[in-house]
Amino acid sequence: MSTAKKFIRKFKDEKTLPHVVTSLSGLIADENSTMKDFEEVIKMDPPLVVRLLRLVNSPFYGLSQRVDSIGRAVAYLGMKNLHNMAVTDALKGIFKENARSKIFSREKLWLHCAAVSICAKMIAERIFEANGDDAYLCGILHDFGLIVESQVDPENFFAACENCEEGSSITDLEQEYLDTDHCKIGYLLTVDWKMPEDIQIAIRDHHLDSGDYAPDSLTGIIQIAEYITGQLGHTALGNVGSSLPEHLVAHMQENMDEYKVLIEDLPEEMGNAQDLYGG
Repeated sequence: MSTAKKFIRKFKDEKTLPHVVTSLSGLIADENSTMKDFEEVIKMDPPLVVRLLRLVNSPFYGLSQRVDSIGRAVAYLGMKNLHNMAVTDALKGIFKENARSKIFSREKLWLHCAAVSICAKMIAERIFEANGDDAYLCGILHDFGLIVESQVDPENFFAACENCEEGSSITDLEQEYLDTDHCKIGYLLTVDWKMPEDIQIAIRDHHLDSGDYAPDSLTGIIQIAEYITGQLGHTALGNVGSSLPEHLVAHMQENMDEYKVLIEDLPEEMGNAQDLYGG
């Protein structure tokens, strides 16, 4: 991964996860952290407090009572949920339009990541009856390596994008033009950011087509979410959607009734989340 490391070293965007967000990641990783520790870190950034409280009270979370303090927000939603919101808030500003390619735009990529994150959370909770917080965070972060590539080596990155068409592999093209790919870059970044190990692995492997991971793993969930959202037009590159490994196709076919309901509900869930990823 030497080339991926070089890309990260050259990546100079100072907005990449502010100190307060990396501090929260450290607290999440520390089993001895308390809600009070979490609240104290967030309070270090008053503008973030205002934005998080606005998001907590948005339709996406559907709380019955208005939340007017970070302490209550942590109590209602938990530390992981607030951490995920802070990461989302930090990344929104980075996904701003500054691309020269007809097929790639940061805004389109952000909408893709938002759709995948919401869909992944729904899959984890509805299909596998698991907590969806990590699936959501993985969806938001999974394609961030593309942002790094577009900034560090735009000429070769856009050349790879221009040659990406239905049926082609973006990671193969990245390797050809850049000698690395966004999965490796994203993996190394999430290691630096102290994200949970299963999120690191899922980001590294989210374009694998082997069948040695389960549908209910984060890798499987992100791949299914990318496939579903791609079918609905929420793609990262032009109209190029993601293919699905055979074992995940079989899983979806076995649970088609549940997936049909999920797909029908996805647009409404994305609408409810507009305050979270929009603006």
